[in-house]
Amino acid sequence: MGKLRVGILSMQRIRNYGSFLQAYGLRKLLESLGCEVRFVDYRPGRCLVESKKPSRLPHPAAKLAEVLDGPGPFSAKLTYANYKRHFDVRTWPLLGLSAEPDYRTDDLDVLVIGSDEVFNCVQSNPNVGFSPDLFGAMSEARRTITYAASCGNTTALKLHEHGVADEVAGWLRNFDAVSVRDENTALVVKELAGIEAVRNLDPVLAWDFFSEEDIPENPIEGRYMIAYAYSGRLTKEECTALRSYADERGLKVVNVGGVQGCCDRFLDLGPFEVLAAFRGAECVLTDTFHGTILSAIAERPFATIVRTAGYGNTEKLTDLLSRLGLESRIASAPADFAGLLDSVPDWTPVRDRIVDGRTAARSYLQKEVFACTRN
Repeated sequence: MGKLRVGILSMQRIRNYGSFLQAYGLRKLLESLGCEVRFVDYRPGRCLVESKKPSRLPHPAAKLAEVLDGPGPFSAKLTYANYKRHFDVRTWPLLGLSAEPDYRTDDLDVLVIGSDEVFNCVQSNPNVGFSPDLFGAMSEARRTITYAASCGNTTALKLHEHGVADEVAGWLRNFDAVSVRDENTALVVKELAGIEAVRNLDPVLAWDFFSEEDIPENPIEGRYMIAYAYSGRLTKEECTALRSYADERGLKVVNVGGVQGCCDRFLDLGPFEVLAAFRGAECVLTDTFHGTILSAIAERPFATIVRTAGYGNTEKLTDLLSRLGLESRIASAPADFAGLLDSVPDWTPVRDRIVDGRTAARSYLQKEVFACTRN
């Protein structure tokens, strides 16, 4: 028998490091099990909520305009624009993506949906929206499963409020196996579909990047710290506290992923260069899921800002930090930054949890992907 043909339906065309690395990590995991892997695209659906900042510009142009109008040095914003413009050229060849979307599933033995926020359908992003594809509704593969899927900040209550809970429940019940990456998603799946989902690590944790990939030398010279957040997400108070901390310790503040009001340099790097940059940083301040993961696998002191207001991150970040035993790294206020960034976590128990999670990830994929060979 030849190799199993497996498709991954994920957020692989989203232009940020986390989306790329999770897609790449899942592909490598499946290939390490002997599968033939390619990516499948989804068709964006209607938005269930309206944008608070409607724009006549296309979504990418509107986001760039927002960054250019936001805080931070103009030179960093220009570098940010270059980073976004070249992101596809840098990453698509590594994933084997075609120039045009590929929606085919009829030639697949297994379609794996995940990881990332594939179930986060209550949002205003027109690049995602409420897409049936992301719930496997259009799959023609012999078997359709999820791996570490996430609802992000979509909850069962929000799905009921928008009148789509029954529809989502039906799609969830049609999966051959359901794996999620956080407790909120597990609760949604249980409440709507009555399914006890398997919990698995995000692929950026599940795939051992620093051991399995050829990570380049650190492209940054001197002593520095990383601030990793979407552009403009760090408040004036947070930037002031961060600037004070960095100046007192003689550190440059480099921004990753987005431009902040506190910025000595924005990093326009490829994804593996970013891994090297994290490993060489003195410390990291972030409010993102994958920024937290990169800090953990690079084993750098870090502080994670958990936000409840606006487009919050509470559901995914509190679960992630708890899963890694790093709840103490939550920064409740800017006054917490210095103490957290100066203290080094005990990485031994964190490594043990990650190793156990990697074993569980391989076990789940081995069982559920190869189940079609036993039918």
